[in-house]
Amino acid sequence: MTPPMQAANRYAAGVNHQSMNPNLLHGNHLPSACTRVYIANVRVPAGRAQKESGIKIHEYQAKALFRDFGIRVPDGATATTPEEVEQAARSAGGPVAVKSQVHVGGRGKAGGIRIAATPDAAREAGEAILGMEIKGCLVRNVLVEPASSITREAYLGLILDRGAKAVTFIASAEGGVEIEVTAEKTPEKILRLEVSGDALPEAEARRIASALFQDDAYADAVLDVMNKLFTLFREKDCSLAEINPLVVTGNDVVLALDGKINFDDNALFKHPDIEALRDMDEENASEIEANEKGLSYVELDGDIGCMVNGAGLAMATMDIIKFCGGEPANFLDVGGSSNPEKVVHAFDLILRKGGVKAVMINIFGGITRCDDIANGILQAFDAITIEVPVVVRLSGTNAEEGRRLLEGSSLVPADTFSGAVRKVIELAKGSAA
Repeated sequence: MTPPMQAANRYAAGVNHQSMNPNLLHGNHLPSACTRVYIANVRVPAGRAQKESGIKIHEYQAKALFRDFGIRVPDGATATTPEEVEQAARSAGGPVAVKSQVHVGGRGKAGGIRIAATPDAAREAGEAILGMEIKGCLVRNVLVEPASSITREAYLGLILDRGAKAVTFIASAEGGVEIEVTAEKTPEKILRLEVSGDALPEAEARRIASALFQDDAYADAVLDVMNKLFTLFREKDCSLAEINPLVVTGNDVVLALDGKINFDDNALFKHPDIEALRDMDEENASEIEANEKGLSYVELDGDIGCMVNGAGLAMATMDIIKFCGGEPANFLDVGGSSNPEKVVHAFDLILRKGGVKAVMINIFGGITRCDDIANGILQAFDAITIEVPVVVRLSGTNAEEGRRLLEGSSLVPADTFSGAVRKVIELAKGSAA
């Protein structure tokens, strides 16, 4: 993934991320203004599917990696049919958990995780879960594993905290719930440990290990998990690795009951084994296509399409739209090349997403020439049907030539950044009316 795409995903993670958000854990909050440009994270809209940076894998794949690195997980088997679910339950020889495998959170609340006491009940659970949609993701397979008796549960995760410039453990004795909920409602229950070297600082790590289950009897086992999770995180170039919950079972075993791992796209060339774990059915088809065409695109929930050159300007454009009362529909960086065909592809991606009511094009001509962008816009209008208003702000190299090319078209010109934002929001609201 290119640096602009990383920036896009970091922005998207702030807008849509329902798991671990380091900015929230730091306690940062947004200013509410539209007269300045801020690069900041935005709180999660309720019910929105996760949008996180990096490559995601399924829970069963994460647990396989945990097992490879010596972290104890329940035995389990995947199934794609109710019959396979029933057979897996018979093999388990007792009550089982039937867990949907999708790249979003909130599976339990959506009915995607069920406990079944018998193989027949497991089959019924499989019939109910397989084929259901959870936050827009179709459930194609489930994980069937023995149900665990739990005496204690906690949260343990690792992130690459860019604010602290360190790999950071986030831990809490409140397990089994979204960590952001704990961070927001009871921040005193969140424990942090920044690791700047190649190994965990023993004393600080043991302090967290002892506090996690509030019992020194489990400190050695938790510390062992922390060391192994840290090794996995570093060796596999993860961007996130979390166990939620980490539990103590009725047999006094410390077990990773659920797991989640994301990976840094830039390091995939070093890890063909991780590349092979990708489930392309779970990834956004438009984002994959954009990457193939040299565009950095991340789909969001709003109704104002954005076409910008440069990741920083693209993020600033989304921020100021948000702060002034609009909702960006996407991140889209056309990059620094002067290729009109890219603009055609960019329009196609933006308008393919339903619900876009207006588009803002914000171009600063440095490497990119504004007249080439203008030609691309005109080509796009010839190639595809564009029925929504389009606001264009051109500034920099060949901006005057670009503006002259667009004269007489249906495009709405804007001389300033703030003026363009005001116009596109007004037009989007007018379309909604």
